[in-house]
Amino acid sequence: MNQPLFRGSATALITPFANGRVDVSALRRLIEQQLEGGTAAIISCGTTGEPATLTADERELVIRETVKAVDGRIPVICGTGSNNTRAVVENERRYRDLGCAAQLVVTPYYNKTTQDGLYAHFMHIAENTELPIILYNVPSRTNLDISAQTLERLAQCERFIALKESSYDLPGVMQKMRAANGRLAFYCGNDDMVYPMLALGFEGVISVLSNLKPRMMSDMVSAWFAGEQARSRQLQLDALPLVRALFTEVSPIPCKYAMERLGLCANELRLPLIPAGQSTRALMDAALEGVKTYC
Repeated sequence: MNQPLFRGSATALITPFANGRVDVSALRRLIEQQLEGGTAAIISCGTTGEPATLTADERELVIRETVKAVDGRIPVICGTGSNNTRAVVENERRYRDLGCAAQLVVTPYYNKTTQDGLYAHFMHIAENTELPIILYNVPSRTNLDISAQTLERLAQCERFIALKESSYDLPGVMQKMRAANGRLAFYCGNDDMVYPMLALGFEGVISVLSNLKPRMMSDMVSAWFAGEQARSRQLQLDALPLVRALFTEVSPIPCKYAMERLGLCANELRLPLIPAGQSTRALMDAALEGVKTYC
């Protein structure tokens, strides 16, 4: 396997809004916080960034401004995924000259396909785009899982450089790692599974939690690679209440509530997402109190 694009904690960055528009000033502040917190890469317009309710021009704006604010200090990965294969290709062509290091491509959703269809979908993207591809497998959202057999076929193509795996099926994950045979870097997509996945050989995490606590998540991963497994494990355990609070409602609903509480950006979403309910807010308040010593 070639050198991974990044090792450590990457943030699936939220998109801040103010009065119905993308808040570019807040976006720049969030990026500086991420850089100060040791974040290794930023995903712009991934699922957490609400791309489904951004216009095409807004998505391009967010990615362009993110690349500009990062200024080459860490890789920026743009989300191009869609359940429309042609749209993925069009997205990449729109973003490819903005300065991104790679694209994150989720499995199709709603109009789900077969494993052969998955292979055809991703190979069409590989053959018609230029940015390196990080595959994104998140069955809880798409109800579609890249099988080990399909991953083995895809891994033969050098256009695919990594897999973001959001799964709790450890034997299944190990089968995928065996199928990839070292050709892909693996990144954890579940904030409550980082330590176990690092133990399996993952290169890091693409995190929602790090929107709130970039240093905490960065330290969790860096401690593992520094041989400080006990510290890494303790950070994972300390983070669990906050992770559970972050996913009591559809992400990024709880995340944006927490970010407003921390003074990072407004708690503004776009329909069909609405602000967090009272029980989620109470759970988040308690969880934030438990990790207030971390940044």
